[in-house]
Amino acid sequence: MSNTILIGAPIDEGQRRPGCVMGPTAYRVAGLAQAIRDLGHGVEDWGDLVLPELKDVTSPNPAVHMLPQVLGWTETLADKVDDALSKGGLPIILGGDHSLALGSVAGAAAFAARAGRPLFLLWLDAHSDFHTPLTTTSGNLHGTPVAYIAGRDGFEAFPPFPAVIPAERICLYGIRSVDPAEHAALLKHDLAINDMRVLDERGIVAPLREFLDKVRAAGGMLHVSLDVDFLDPSIAPAVGTTVPGGTTFREAHLVMELLHESNLVTSLDLVELNPFLDERGRTAKLMVDLVGSLMGRKVFDRPTRSY
Repeated sequence: MSNTILIGAPIDEGQRRPGCVMGPTAYRVAGLAQAIRDLGHGVEDWGDLVLPELKDVTSPNPAVHMLPQVLGWTETLADKVDDALSKGGLPIILGGDHSLALGSVAGAAAFAARAGRPLFLLWLDAHSDFHTPLTTTSGNLHGTPVAYIAGRDGFEAFPPFPAVIPAERICLYGIRSVDPAEHAALLKHDLAINDMRVLDERGIVAPLREFLDKVRAAGGMLHVSLDVDFLDPSIAPAVGTTVPGGTTFREAHLVMELLHESNLVTSLDLVELNPFLDERGRTAKLMVDLVGSLMGRKVFDRPTRSY
């Protein structure tokens, strides 16, 4: 049984559509802590993080916005995730937009480096998030975490990433929206890109099992970053970056059950939930259901729904 530690990260500054700030509260209202407890795990809720005093930093790219705020969240989250892992916990970061992964994965990487274990990253997302602060045209820093984690240049305003994760330890899974500049950069870095075409051709299971086998063989830790837009918008509308053709209810639960059976997951992000765009909390409830599967609940255990 795991001791999970919930860390609220009400981050809205990595993109321009207000609402992700309400994400941590929505997860709590949707019963995340109780769902985990019902499966026999311990739960501590460390509350929501708050921004530290902001540093006076700027970017040479005039498109970039909210850099001081995103940097503040990054440093705070890195410390908190490292603390949770150091206490033997499984941190679950309640977002907040995906810029939070700049900090959460940095904290996991710092801990893994001290523990002498390789850190692997499973990125469950419609987007590759492989821009840098220098290449982004939108200026939205939620599109940059994987580039930071993989050691791309352009992050001079940020702390050096504690232990860059080499490309062969990063798996992008469910990708279906990549712009040309990101595509060119991804080809140079040789990340495992399991886009929806790959998953349609090979199925959901085989590519994920292959990656999990690599984690297990290396004695690695596994950070999972789950974006709401990994899911098809027909079942998860509460996200500002909807891309049609995402995973179905069954596929997403299968991914989570495979992760549970692997017993490899050591930290988890839940990102980009925008409750303002939701329908009676259905996306928040689905995300809580998915965490339940990751923590050991089986699909056939589920109660009948009224909708």
